[in-house]
Amino acid sequence: MTVKRRRPKPIRPWLPLLAALLMVLGLSSATATVAYGQDDTRQAVQQTLTWTAGDDITKYASAPTTAVAGKTTIVFENSTATGNTMGMPHTLTFDVSDPEYNNDVPLNILANPSDDSGGKHTVEVTLSPGRYRYHCTIPGHGQMQGILVVTDGAGGEDTTAPETSAKVEGEKNADGAYIGMATVSVSATDEGSGVDRIEFAEGDGAFQPYTAPVMVHQVGQHTIRYRAVDKAGNVSEVKSVDFTVVAPPTDDTTPPETSATVSGEKDPSGAYIGMATVTVTASDTGSGVNRIDFALGQGEFQPYTGPVMVHDAGAHTVRFRAVDKAGNVSAVKSVDFTVVAPPAEDTLPPVVSAQVDGVKNSDGAYVGSAKVALTAADDDSGVEKVEYSLDSGPYLAYTSPVVVDRVGRHTVAYRATDKAGNTSEARQIAFTVAEGGGVPAPACPEWDERLTVIVGTVDTGVPNRITRSRCTINELIEDEKDWSSNALFLKHVTAVTDKLLSDGVIDQREYRAINKAARQSGIGKPGQGEGYRPLFDGTKKSFDKWQHVGGGAFGLNGDGSMTSDTSVAGMGMLWFPQRTYDDFSLKLQFRDDAPGTGNANGGVFVRFPYVHDHPEESRPEWVAIKYGHEVQILDRPDGDMYKTGSIYGFDRVGLAGAGVTPKGSWNDYEIRVVGQHFSIYRNGVLLNEFDNTGGQEFTPPRSDDPGTDGRRYSSGYIGLQVHSTDDVISYRDIRIKEL
Repeated sequence: MTVKRRRPKPIRPWLPLLAALLMVLGLSSATATVAYGQDDTRQAVQQTLTWTAGDDITKYASAPTTAVAGKTTIVFENSTATGNTMGMPHTLTFDVSDPEYNNDVPLNILANPSDDSGGKHTVEVTLSPGRYRYHCTIPGHGQMQGILVVTDGAGGEDTTAPETSAKVEGEKNADGAYIGMATVSVSATDEGSGVDRIEFAEGDGAFQPYTAPVMVHQVGQHTIRYRAVDKAGNVSEVKSVDFTVVAPPTDDTTPPETSATVSGEKDPSGAYIGMATVTVTASDTGSGVNRIDFALGQGEFQPYTGPVMVHDAGAHTVRFRAVDKAGNVSAVKSVDFTVVAPPAEDTLPPVVSAQVDGVKNSDGAYVGSAKVALTAADDDSGVEKVEYSLDSGPYLAYTSPVVVDRVGRHTVAYRATDKAGNTSEARQIAFTVAEGGGVPAPACPEWDERLTVIVGTVDTGVPNRITRSRCTINELIEDEKDWSSNALFLKHVTAVTDKLLSDGVIDQREYRAINKAARQSGIGKPGQGEGYRPLFDGTKKSFDKWQHVGGGAFGLNGDGSMTSDTSVAGMGMLWFPQRTYDDFSLKLQFRDDAPGTGNANGGVFVRFPYVHDHPEESRPEWVAIKYGHEVQILDRPDGDMYKTGSIYGFDRVGLAGAGVTPKGSWNDYEIRVVGQHFSIYRNGVLLNEFDNTGGQEFTPPRSDDPGTDGRRYSSGYIGLQVHSTDDVISYRDIRIKEL
């Protein structure tokens, strides 16, 4: 390629940006320089070729199709004048990577309506005879492409097709037939743009690329057709050569051996349903098999080229024979079979229904547990399988009634599939399970109903489904257990997930995600995943260690959680007076149980002094508010500006960053305090970090706030806030580790 550059213009500030973009597009600095040639005062060259682009990203607005070889001015314009109203950049790029096309012009021009040339660029190149492929290199513009055919400039446009010839070679007999094999060589010449390709076809078959002489071994008469195409696209007329191949002299007098098999789906009587396939084979140890023939019934024999498929219903006979290269013909054999029409297609899915049984209370909820029984029927192909999904979990095979004993609202989706593959539309039944009843709770290692599977602090995003054991996945993983080693924990998780995978509770992607999270969690390693001491484990003994001050109250539930009492008014606090903590990681689970559509307001108090050492405070719960820090719990979209994860009065987190989950679902909450640095995690996600350096969001937070008193930050007790009778909130599994 010859590229002329005009006198360079002064460097403009946009040029480095353009060069950077061209580098992203995979262009060299030399190619990028071509894109800068924009001086319209250049000397005229032999010919000018113009491409234009507009808003369309699938094709150029205009493009040339032919040119003559030699020096050429290429103009590429992508501007408002050519229809670009959106400011979309385009490129004109000549492909130099495909050997099918000329690769001597590595052209790449970037044009943008807002660039320094208004989207119009000009370069000079030297084109050679042949074909150039051009396209746009900007992603999303892949359909903007085309072919430019260049003919020899000395002779004008090439309109003459190539000249072709063929030669057949091989040993001949006295009759002129080729003995054993014939070789056909094809050649072509073109005085214009040059030969682009040669093609040939055997008999009436399709043309295919000619790359080497064609060798024909089959005995019989043959025709080879051929043609050529030049680089200007001119196609020569089709020519042909005819010849005959005969078998070499031999004393072979034995015909080939033949056999046939019939395959297909059979009915009980042995008839083939819908179709039968006949496969014929032949072998010859003498001169070799030359061809196989077959005939349907008493019809004419025809060449066998592949298995014969018979679809018509009725009795059929397929006759067959083979001929070797010495001309020996085998005896005619046959196979008989019957084809019957397939039964009417079953397009109707099964009919499936569900029945929920159990003891109901006055509200219609099932006391203790509910049993869901599914039935399905199909009058055509029959029922293949019945499946159910509990609370939006994966579909599992239904083998016996499903017992649901988790307190709360539940949905069971169900469907059935027949043997023809028809699946019924999924139906759904909903019901509520209330506390009570004689069905024992599932023997789960832990209690964990979080929405997703969280190992340690790593959220896998996998739904925390209920498994066949009636425990959730999180409960089976036991990440809160004190594991003696990381290897032992990983082995346990692998065993759990292997079982879940075989049961169809999780898929392969979810299997990998859970095991990866187990490795990342570090549980079982020294200093990780261990050392947490329970402050409240759901037992009455642990609940009685806490003390309530102020209004409101908390009550212990039968499922091991505690909930604020809706019958006791006022704001107060339940605190753990057994000891103080300095640096620590406090973990617990909370659930918003506010009635109606509202959201509960609650919080966790940390690092406050002994509440009864402040006689000036008529309400001891205010000691925690004034001298400690409240880590807020509030998912309400309106009202108080401090949302879940906020350090109340000091560091605000909005609702968008609070990681809100559906009301009524359990959430993990971790409050990590090291020195003066607070880190707040919700469901394994860091919501807030706060450095307690004495600065306040507003000063003072309250008129009687002691502000930055040292007692506020160095050490203190743990407490849970109850806000009002409408702010119903539940807590469970409260544990702490000193850091």
